[in-house]
Amino acid sequence: MSDRRNPALDDVSKAIIERLQRDGRRSYADIGREVGLSEAAVRQRVQRLTESGVMQIVAVTDPLQLGFRRQAMVGIRVQGDTVKVAERLAELPQIDYVVMTAGTFDVIAEVVCEDDDALIELLNTEVRTIEGVAATETFLYMRLVEQRYDWGTR
Repeated sequence: MSDRRNPALDDVSKAIIERLQRDGRRSYADIGREVGLSEAAVRQRVQRLTESGVMQIVAVTDPLQLGFRRQAMVGIRVQGDTVKVAERLAELPQIDYVVMTAGTFDVIAEVVCEDDDALIELLNTEVRTIEGVAATETFLYMRLVEQRYDWGTR
């Protein structure tokens, strides 16, 4: 039996995921020919994989080309309930990635802002005012060298 946190994936589902990781625009018919299923069967599997939370199919954009000139990773030290802080951070539209960690920081969040002024505003009026945020350290992105989404399956 599987659940959302630990779904059972057979080799065919893994092959579908890997093909969509390389090119999310591939047709179900093309994928079906490669994995030995009909277009309808691939469509059903993709629907189950997305509904169960195993994968998402999204358009990944270049923030710079969309007018977002400042990206940063923010390390956050928390006093109190780390889960509540992480959940509150995840609600902020400028934050696209939140992870609870072990080590120097309790939470790390990736932010995408229009410019430095917007980043300062976010940090001062949103992030640092969340109950439980004890300290932050901001790591500005100077250049994105590599970003991949094709790590495959196990």
